[in-house]
Formats: sequence, C-alpha cells, structure tokens
Amino acid sequence: MREVMIRKATGERQPFNVAKLIESLSDAGADAETAQEIARHIERELRDGMTTHEIYGHAFRLLRKHARPVAATYSIRRAVQELGPDGFPFERFIAEIWKSRGYETLTDQIVRGGCVEHEMDVVAWNADKLVMIEAKFHNEPGTRSDLKTALYVKARFDDLRESTFAYGNVERSLDEGWLVTNTKFTEPAIRYGECQKLNMIGWNYPKKGNLQHLIEEAGFHPLTVLSTLSKAERFALLHNGLVLVKHVVERKGDLERLGIPRDKIARIVEEAEEILS
Repeated sequence: MREVMIRKATGERQPFNVAKLIESLSDAGADAETAQEIARHIERELRDGMTTHEIYGHAFRLLRKHARPVAATYSIRRAVQELGPDGFPFERFIAEIWKSRGYETLTDQIVRGGCVEHEMDVVAWNADKLVMIEAKFHNEPGTRSDLKTALYVKARFDDLRESTFAYGNVERSLDEGWLVTNTKFTEPAIRYGECQKLNMIGWNYPKKGNLQHLIEEAGFHPLTVLSTLSKAERFALLHNGLVLVKHVVERKGDLERLGIPRDKIARIVEEAEEILS
C-alpha cells in the first residue's frame, strides 16, 4: 500500500499506521477478524491529509455495525483522551470517581512532605482515609506511563508519608497514594509497581478495577463523548468544572451562562440523557 500522510489533532503530519489502528480496536474489545476487516475498509478509503479524528469516526461507525458494546468502549476511550490537551480536566475527572466513592476532593494541591513540597493532582478524604492521587494524562493513545514515572511517583509518596495533613479538619498521615493514567503502563512499570505495592490504575490495568471498568460501572461518561458539542463549547465546559455527561443534565444553567443558545442546549441535553439512559 502507498504511504498516506494523516494529520494529528496537533496539526502534525505522520504516515498512517494500520497496526496502531488494529491495536486500538483490539484494546476496545474487537476480535481479531473484526479489527482486521475494519482496518482493510479504512485503508481503501484513506486519502492524504485525512485527520485522526476522521479515521476514528469512520472506525466507530463501522464498529457500531459489527459490535455495538465494543463501539461504546472505543468511544469512551477516545473521549477520555480528548479531555486534553492539558491534564487539568482529567484531574477533575479522577476527582469525580473518588467523589462517587464517598470522598471529598480537591485538585491541584500543594502538600509538604518530609523534605520538600509537592504539587498533588487530587487529594481525597473521608472520615477514615486520606488519599493522594498523581494523574498522568496522555492525549496520544500509543503513549505509555513508564518505569521512570512509577519510580518518580513512588518517591513522592514516600516523602509525603513522612508528614501529616489537616484535610477534613483532622491531623493525619497519608493512607493511600495512587498513580492513575488514561493509557497503559509499560511492563517494567507494572513489575515495579507490584513489587513495591504502588497502587496503579491504567486504561486496562489491573484486570479488575481498571479505568475502563471504573468508567463503565459508574456510568461516568466523559463530557467529550457528546457529538453535539463544538470544540469551543467543549473547552469552555471542561474549564468551568463540567467534565461528565451527567453534569450537562444537572447544570443546564451553566451552559446558558457560557453563551450556548437555548435550542443548542436542548439538543446537547437530549443527547446526554440518551447516553445516560
């Protein structure tokens, strides 16, 4: 096949890689035959300058014909990756997961360990436990959190365990430290984390309780899954604290306050309610 140059969301051009497409379909749960068939279909329709978003949309439509549950997973994973390009909406997204577990949360906190201060993405607490979370966000699906990341995060939590904190108006020590990423971990990172008992959550790690499972079980669809939102509207909502589809339904007034026309709000809310149902 001739080399076709495609455009990433950043504007960068790169050769189309069919192996990456097949891997992303397989990761979402497509069987080998379905992944290969969709890849062949897309290869036939490729053209120079095609965007990664167009390719994703095409793959998603084909998946819906072949395997609807897989299409839903494929859509959610892409939606999580679109919480960028900066990681702040992802931090809020992770905070919402801990809130659903009965915790109070704060994001972007400066906390002092035994030796130095640390910027912690999420701090969560309840009557019994204090948790701190390092959220590593990648907006490219092929990027992985590696051993260096695991070593760095483990060292930070070791330092933080030398100190006490007053979250929840109680002076207490750190009970749990978590490393959470929206993509995968490398094998050395997993081996190190398991050896050092570092709590880690990735898109498909661990086998039970991974990020994909947490999202699907809690119904925590990222706001970026909504096709009725423009890029500008998505950006405005994310940076005003709306990160979940359910927020669109619960906080309709915020959409109007941000300048979205009422008729457009009705369409956005209708789509959100369909997803939630």
